[in-house]
Amino acid sequence: MTPPGEGPRGDGLRGEGLRGSDPPPPSQPPAAGEELVPELAPMFPGAAPFLARFLPHSPPTHTGLSVQFCDLHALLRHLHEQGWFGYLHAMLGDQHAVVLLFEGRAVTAAAVSTTGEQALGELLNLYEQGAVLSAHPLPPTHAHVLSGVGSRAWKFNLTEDFTGLHACPTGAIFYAGGEVVATMNVALPYEGAFPAPLRPQTLILPRSLAGWAHQPYTLTLRGRDALNAITDVHRGFRLQHGAVGLGFLRALWEKLTPAEYAMRGDLALHDLEPLLGEFLKTGLVRGG
Repeated sequence: MTPPGEGPRGDGLRGEGLRGSDPPPPSQPPAAGEELVPELAPMFPGAAPFLARFLPHSPPTHTGLSVQFCDLHALLRHLHEQGWFGYLHAMLGDQHAVVLLFEGRAVTAAAVSTTGEQALGELLNLYEQGAVLSAHPLPPTHAHVLSGVGSRAWKFNLTEDFTGLHACPTGAIFYAGGEVVATMNVALPYEGAFPAPLRPQTLILPRSLAGWAHQPYTLTLRGRDALNAITDVHRGFRLQHGAVGLGFLRALWEKLTPAEYAMRGDLALHDLEPLLGEFLKTGLVRGG
């Protein structure tokens, strides 16, 4: 597929439209024999970034969170453990960022003039600077449909099993497995689509924000012993860290960086960071 054009650049998540929309009015019941396709109300109808523009209105499960009393990495770890579906919205003055979570994993994001990993980093930066954060749940199907929304829409090519978002000047349609699951009265100036991946990949923070994740590590003699099943070090390590720790340590021995290992295993960096810290603290590895 070829992109018909890119979204607006530089205007980002600004303006009153991103304060959040009012709750949608009650819907009318369908006529007899008519199949009900829900029409979703946009949460941020005035947004320029595509992801924010097409996020459905959803009352938050968490709201008013700030860095003074909520550790964001702990929250992300909790949502990951819960397999949570929805989106996070951070707001600081007229700066905004949104991140979509699929099974508790950040899979796409948008901020003022960035998308993807850079926008995820922007949300973390805003939060550390004092932004207020809220978490809005979504049905798993809607989260999957939105997981392909990035910086550009592509020429629309509807297949019988298409999953993703299709938008045009008259509105947007949510498709799952070729079926229409929802519509939204939010338009693009041209017809285009955002295909969703079969399994959304986890975003990895860029080097500027997670340099530790992009560098190699070298196993010490103790670290190599931890991989050797006949040693006492291995037995103690396995008892403490289990198969997850062994898999990560073996990946470091094979010269994979934490970011590469996370990408291959579809893991979240915030799950690997404390493990790596423990490896360094106990002398199993050293920075390469």
